[in-house]
Amino acid sequence: PSDFIIADAKDADMGGGIFCPGVHLEDASRPRSFPEYLQAMREMVSSGLVDLMLMSASGAERLVEEGIFENSPVSPAVRYNDTTDIWGLRHAEYQQYPSRNFRTLHLKRLIPLVDLGLYSITFSNDIEKDMDSLEGLRQFLSELSVTGMRYFLEVFNPQIDIGIGEDKLPEYINDCIVRCLAGLTRQDSPLFLKIPYNGPKAMEELCSYHPGELIVGVLGGGKGTIRDTFELVRQSEKYGARVALFGRKINLAESPITLVRLMRLVIEGELSTLNAVKEYHSSLSKEGITPKLSLEKDQTVTEKALFEDL
Repeated sequence: PSDFIIADAKDADMGGGIFCPGVHLEDASRPRSFPEYLQAMREMVSSGLVDLMLMSASGAERLVEEGIFENSPVSPAVRYNDTTDIWGLRHAEYQQYPSRNFRTLHLKRLIPLVDLGLYSITFSNDIEKDMDSLEGLRQFLSELSVTGMRYFLEVFNPQIDIGIGEDKLPEYINDCIVRCLAGLTRQDSPLFLKIPYNGPKAMEELCSYHPGELIVGVLGGGKGTIRDTFELVRQSEKYGARVALFGRKINLAESPITLVRLMRLVIEGELSTLNAVKEYHSSLSKEGITPKLSLEKDQTVTEKALFEDL
């Protein structure tokens, strides 16, 4: 559908360290620099293939001041908070613990730059930690209300065992989302959600809860194969999602712009996911780029949530 939104999530510096921009294709041990990360954002914005560019405050400040979003169909957005479950630092142990609420940036600093951002929350089935996270959301909304800025809400799956079985976790997450949003008026409600794809049933259940009001978007998760990327957008759209916000799946692709162009064709039903992988590899060959995986391996689906609807 033409109303399906694709976002490039180039906000990894809010959670990662030196390697957050990705690595060089010719040498995976050598990280790209932050200026190279910014250049990848410029190129994607210039292509006009995405609808939204999600960045850190520091990245957004540089690119907005350059004027790259002026007269562009691409809207800039910022990650408002940096909860501990995105702290993917080398040698650290943060991800062995439940997510904790945290926000580095000052909202008022963003007013001249952007009017849209992401706020993230993770539920842990722990009353003290979840109340702390919800108090953080309430405080954020109070501050946001006087800025004129808008937000969309990210809800991750917990990164640790929270005492709920894997098969029941999607139901818990869906219930947490609708319970959390029920106390918000339209003025404080998110424009849309950004959540993991937990399979067809969970996606369809959430998208059917309040059609037209609760807009669901899917996050990309890990790199996976190229087929994983195309299947994720196909299945998400099929079961009701209207937004795809991909970070590593786009940033770590050999040719991000080619990937996004083909994602759009898959969403619109112009290409099957298998044919899209073939087209992607054909394009890499024309661009003189060596693929990381063989065509055969890139045509496989490796992410469990996608297995049910192949």
